[in-house]
Amino acid sequence: MTTKKEYLVYKLSDEMKSCIRIDADLFKRLDVKRGLRNEDGTGVLVGLTNIGNVVGYERTSEGLHPIDGKLYYRGYEIADLAHAIMKENRCGYEEVAYLLLSGKLPDKEELHAFRQLIFDNMPLQPKTLLNIIELEGTDIMNILARSVLELYTYDENPDDTSRDNLMRQSVELVSKFPAIIAYAYNMLRHKTLGRSLHIRHPQENYSIAENFLYMLKGPHFTKLDALTLDLLLILQAEHGGGNNSTFTVRVTSSSGTDTYSSIAAGIGSLKGPKHGGANIKVRDMLLHIGENLNDWENEEDIRNYLRRIIKGEVYDRSGLIYGIGHAVYTHSDPRAVLLKEMARKLAAEKGRSEEFEFMERLERLAIETVYDIKGQSKTLCANVDFYSGFVYDLIGLPMEIYTPLFVFFCIVGWCAHRNEELNFEGKRIIRPAYRCVAEINEYSPLNER
Repeated sequence: MTTKKEYLVYKLSDEMKSCIRIDADLFKRLDVKRGLRNEDGTGVLVGLTNIGNVVGYERTSEGLHPIDGKLYYRGYEIADLAHAIMKENRCGYEEVAYLLLSGKLPDKEELHAFRQLIFDNMPLQPKTLLNIIELEGTDIMNILARSVLELYTYDENPDDTSRDNLMRQSVELVSKFPAIIAYAYNMLRHKTLGRSLHIRHPQENYSIAENFLYMLKGPHFTKLDALTLDLLLILQAEHGGGNNSTFTVRVTSSSGTDTYSSIAAGIGSLKGPKHGGANIKVRDMLLHIGENLNDWENEEDIRNYLRRIIKGEVYDRSGLIYGIGHAVYTHSDPRAVLLKEMARKLAAEKGRSEEFEFMERLERLAIETVYDIKGQSKTLCANVDFYSGFVYDLIGLPMEIYTPLFVFFCIVGWCAHRNEELNFEGKRIIRPAYRCVAEINEYSPLNER
């Protein structure tokens, strides 16, 4: 039986239908950039930054020209940074974090001191730890957001936006996120599955990647597991100021709000399935395809199933092949290229090379099939999400933390952008405009309606 409250909510919802409709043609007619996007799909320029640069095309007199993707951190190409670190067979995220926060690469002494600073700030206060354990809910992203807001309570100077204080808060957040996520998952695992609750303290001789794996699952990880997670941290630490979550952090920061509120807002943005939740969709889709194909090497069978996905006949009927295509990158996503290199090695270590080869095949055939059905008006490539879920699974990371991991990866970039937003010359609160297209109405007295 419907209650009066339920009926009123339904009535309000039904009346809302008419007032939320905006003709899509109006955007073009009034020259309004939907989603802050130009007609050619490029982003509207709304700011300047010294931090990251995402390059996926060249602009010529004939329009946009697709090129191999490049990603720069403080002017350094990500491929150069990653390959140098991979060649030395070591974890290098701390070096990249130092670069993003300070604007320069550290020398050996500076890097050692920074690593020690990270370790010193990694343990959580007992009250914070207890509150994580006591938080209710099954979504770690929400637990993470609430935990970040709670850090405000224990900060002796949370509202100070001076440069020194912002850097202190940045270092502390970069340090504490691994522990918060690891403990939140173990708490969830304890409450939902009845498993033993393990609170493992960080180890001084471990990198951030190693400490996260240790706090999450104990000593049960290989060196290649840690190196792969470290690469993921490097590849997704920063992706320009225009992606939804980073822009959210910059928008909220421009108001002068505290660091914790701004970062919590970024977490809320990243939680969305169109942003940080994409890697879960990719992993779920790939598992679905694998389960519905008898022969992973039969390319015609694979093509036929991909056609059915694109036509909205199977899987989630969205018509999308998740992990294929990117808003900026065209020929290639440099993050996906680098992650694919490591995924090949890790799959071999885990005895799962057949799955990796299947994914390679899917990557190629998915792009070809989209072109066959929809034409080649837009150049497509696999994005970093295509391989990231598979890599998480190889490392032994649970799906519940796939999206929180993205927060872990992004936190240093978010902090760098917040610090820049609050300190560059001529800063102003971000305040774009919306054009109202509602008709003018005259007020009528209550008894005349």
